[in-house]
Amino acid sequence: MHPNRAFDWGDREAALRFAADRAFAHIFTSSDKRMFVVHVPILVTDDGRVLFHVSRRNRVAEHLTDQPVLISLSGREGYQSANWYVSENQVPTWHYETVEIEGVARPLSEEALVELLDRLSERFEGLHQPEQPWTRGKMTPGKFEAMTKAIIGFEVEPVEIRGTRKFNQHKSAADLAATIAGQKGAGREDIIQAIRELAPNNE
Repeated sequence: MHPNRAFDWGDREAALRFAADRAFAHIFTSSDKRMFVVHVPILVTDDGRVLFHVSRRNRVAEHLTDQPVLISLSGREGYQSANWYVSENQVPTWHYETVEIEGVARPLSEEALVELLDRLSERFEGLHQPEQPWTRGKMTPGKFEAMTKAIIGFEVEPVEIRGTRKFNQHKSAADLAATIAGQKGAGREDIIQAIRELAPNNE
């Protein structure tokens, strides 16, 4: 996380909503000899737990059970040229938003894993093809059950949640206006929207 407190995203509930919306995470852990990262979809439950699953053949799988993990998610990001300011002696930088969640990965039961898979598919099928969503009921009997034996599910109860939203909200009104003009020229309406969400008085 960025050390400048101006960029601190201290709203735990908002950070969890961000994680739930982004839904694709890098999950880091380590052993005595090496470090690991796995890239997976996640589900954030109503009570704030983070659920995910990995292939049992993934080299990280045997290093997750009851181990500390760091879950990282990122959102909007983009380059900022130093030319896009009115103030002198500026340097290029990068706009970004990110959330980190720390906790211990606990294995899910077989029933909880199936529930996780059903909820994941229900959510994203509902977003992408709600008229004719895929369900496991469309599979050959027994095939889904066989395939779930190749994966393992985990849940993480967050012990710490950190967030950064860095979009020049600490700059002067003149530099913010120039920043928006520069990002507009770069075609980055998403960055402009983030700047306006965080800028003092929503400039």
